[in-house]
Amino acid sequence: MEEKLTLVLGASENPSRYANIAVKRLQSHNMPVIAVGYKEGDIDGTKIQKEFPSDEDVDTVTLYLSKKNQIQYYDDIVNLKPKRVIFNPGTANQEFEDRLAKNDIEVIDACTLVMLSTGEY
Repeated sequence: MEEKLTLVLGASENPSRYANIAVKRLQSHNMPVIAVGYKEGDIDGTKIQKEFPSDEDVDTVTLYLSKKNQIQYYDDIVNLKPKRVIFNPGTANQEFEDRLAKNDIEVIDACTLVMLSTGEY
């Protein structure tokens, strides 16, 4: 599997949260990870940062935020110019998906965990 720098948005130290599981699963697939959340912390050596990165060459943004909590990141994500954004179950947001598509960013409605386990990542 090719290494794809992935930004997990909505990261949490809570091990029962899917964003936490995604960070660990990405690590286990040797994918470089940037974890962004509301609180700083650590997931198995990956720091959770509150600041959204602006100068990283991110391949994939995977969302673990509800529609209303995504709004504050619209411009940040578009300006980051990732190749794709994954809308995990419960994060669907047609308004934002349309905006990403207009900016030539691939939109994927899928589960990051499933994509990793089936080799589709």
